[in-house]
Amino acid sequence: MSFTSRTFRLPLYVLLILAGAVLAAGLAMQQTERHALADDAGRARGQLALYGNTLHTLIERYRALPAVLALDPELRSALSGPVSSTTQDTVNRKLERINSAAQSSTLELLDRNGLAVGASNWRLPSSYVGHNYAFRPYFLQTKAQGVGRFYAVGVTSGIPGYFLSNAVTSDAGDFLGAMVVKLEFPELEHEWGQGSDLLLVSDAKGIVFIANQPGWRYRELQPISASDRAELAATRQYDKQPLSALHRQVIQAFDDNGHLVRIEGPDGAVDYLWESLPLTAEGWTLHLLRKPQVAAEDMRNAALAAAGTWLTLVFLSLFLYQRWRLARVHQRNREELEQLVEERTRDLRTAQDGLVQSAKLAALGQMSAALAHEINQPLTAQRMQLASLRLLLDHGRIDDAYQALTPLDQQLTRMAALTGHLKTFARKSPSGLRERLDLAAVVDQALLLLEPRLRDERVSCVLHLTRPAYVRGDAIRLEQVLINLLRNALDAMRDKPLKRLEVRIEAEQPAHNSTKPRQWRLTVGDSGGGIAQEHLANVFDPFFTTKPVGDGLGLGLAVSYAIVHESGGTLCVDNHGGGARFTLTLPTDPEA
Repeated sequence: MSFTSRTFRLPLYVLLILAGAVLAAGLAMQQTERHALADDAGRARGQLALYGNTLHTLIERYRALPAVLALDPELRSALSGPVSSTTQDTVNRKLERINSAAQSSTLELLDRNGLAVGASNWRLPSSYVGHNYAFRPYFLQTKAQGVGRFYAVGVTSGIPGYFLSNAVTSDAGDFLGAMVVKLEFPELEHEWGQGSDLLLVSDAKGIVFIANQPGWRYRELQPISASDRAELAATRQYDKQPLSALHRQVIQAFDDNGHLVRIEGPDGAVDYLWESLPLTAEGWTLHLLRKPQVAAEDMRNAALAAAGTWLTLVFLSLFLYQRWRLARVHQRNREELEQLVEERTRDLRTAQDGLVQSAKLAALGQMSAALAHEINQPLTAQRMQLASLRLLLDHGRIDDAYQALTPLDQQLTRMAALTGHLKTFARKSPSGLRERLDLAAVVDQALLLLEPRLRDERVSCVLHLTRPAYVRGDAIRLEQVLINLLRNALDAMRDKPLKRLEVRIEAEQPAHNSTKPRQWRLTVGDSGGGIAQEHLANVFDPFFTTKPVGDGLGLGLAVSYAIVHESGGTLCVDNHGGGARFTLTLPTDPEA
């Protein structure tokens, strides 16, 4: 079941990683395209401002011309009364000359009723002379405000243009007529058509009246209300020109005047970057349409970079996750190992305690015969003294009986002390006990237990004990160490003619500039001939012994070494003065 789960899980993870890479690549391509479009839109806004300045400069170039001509005395005089044929001819020729010099499209002079009494195109079949333009908004504006402007298709010529007008007034300020200049933009449209951008100019109603490419003129950029259509019919602004809607759908907006749009135009459905620039002076809006150009190589590079970054992050995350998992596994293994070591240490300590107790009981067993003799001898003497005590009492010798009780009491006290210490020595003490004790007192107790053997074997015992020698440890365990050392010394001197046992306790002072604390050094030396050189390095190994079979298991010195090491001391051996010498060092009690 687990294998099946892993079999399905691995392909799922791979698919998720690949899906993430594809998603990252797609988002990167989308962002790259968006940024490229935004940059292109920014460049389009800059170019649009240049186009707008060109159109504004062209209009401003002729804006003052009607006002200047309106001050001409000859033209004012022509409107002061009925216009004769001679006057009309003079006005026509004058306007023709001025129009040629100013390079405007057409100049015309309207009387107070809107009738054209003179025009620069008087020679052409499409002459404005004799036509009434009172319905045109620019004439109405001029009559009411003194100036007028209006873009429209010429009802006479059929040519669209921008009409700028200025009122012609008498000296008294009376309205005499209007001086009108018509501007046509074929050259401007031709100039704009040299580039790849599509340029449109729309009026306040959203109708395109200037375009640098065919098929875009007279398009409605927004729905036109019924009142606006009635106004268009009344002013004949786009006379006989059919208006059609330009369907567009905004795909993405960059700012208030910049969009990515899809247009149903002359070339079908095409996406354009659409930037608009309001021309507030004229009430128009200039539009620039540009096909978006996003480099496929940039999009591909962005997609590869995004996919690479995604995969890098995924594999880095997997690597860190794996490191974290391994760290957790190692931590768990360490904890389990520490627990196992703790358990094994506890078991080992328990086994060691048992071994120490076994060695202690073995030592007591080996001393039992001598101790029994040491106890039986006073008991026999006490039995005889009790018989003598009865005789003294029978004869009424009370004072002598009291005197006989003193040695009896001494013997009983000595026996009680000996048996009491045997019980204390035999008990099982916990490991790690660190009580304050006098090392010399421990030596005394060990010698007390071995006194019968020392006496029976006639061993000369030399003691050099510094008192008090305070250390930290377990008195019973240290006593066990001393008993092991003393018994080994007695065993080594068993067949020797000279039996000399020397026990010393000396203070070991540190060097002048040493930070090592003062220690107590206890030495046990014998005259048993020493230990063979090849055996010196192994005397503290468990089960190593040079004694005959059945005389010991070789655990006494190993247990002693462990006890001393547990107390923070050291135990070593060497040969000195015809025998072996064991040296035990323990740090002094810091409170001493």
